[in-house]
Amino acid sequence: MATEREKEVTVRADTVELPGFLTVPEGARAAVVFAHGSGSSRLSSRNRFVARVLNRSGIATLLFDLLTEEEDRVYERRFDIGLLTERLMKATVWLKGEPEAEGLSLGFFGASTGAAAALAVAAEMGADIGAVVSRGGRPDMAPSALSRVRAPVLLIVGERDPTVIQLNREAYDLIEAEKDLRIVAGATHLFEEPGALEQVADLAARWFTRHLLASK
Repeated sequence: MATEREKEVTVRADTVELPGFLTVPEGARAAVVFAHGSGSSRLSSRNRFVARVLNRSGIATLLFDLLTEEEDRVYERRFDIGLLTERLMKATVWLKGEPEAEGLSLGFFGASTGAAAALAVAAEMGADIGAVVSRGGRPDMAPSALSRVRAPVLLIVGERDPTVIQLNREAYDLIEAEKDLRIVAGATHLFEEPGALEQVADLAARWFTRHLLASK
């Protein structure tokens, strides 16, 4: 099992400072940036659980707040995909400049609206991003990016989340890169059922290991 080194960091995006956690397992060869969903933060218990599973697979993780506390109080900001995309882009550029992340292949893990931002940034950064995973995501909120994404994309949705399943199926048809859609049996939108989040984490770890580590 890889030895983990977690530290609190500050991601600077223009005039704002966004707190986060950067965890780099010993010998890490890849890093995944998390883009949380509306109303969530770097403290999301679900994302932190997935991050720990990735860390145990030797993958570094960055969890950070896409919005400041003041911004998050404005409900509409949580659905401002343009702003979330800009923040995720700046965080990714920041990570690439950190000594611990030098030479690491990069991927995104997005939840809810954060998945739209992850796909939008992946479309812009092209070959710099090696894989994207969406958990209960809203890829439909980044329609113009879907056909431009070149990184392999894994969409994960709960079986008992019918509206989001349909939105993901429609988005899946527009993605031209390598892709997969997995539906977790018995799971609702937040994957709160026993064993559901473990399945998400396992699927994500396998996807990132396959696409971020295989060529390293």
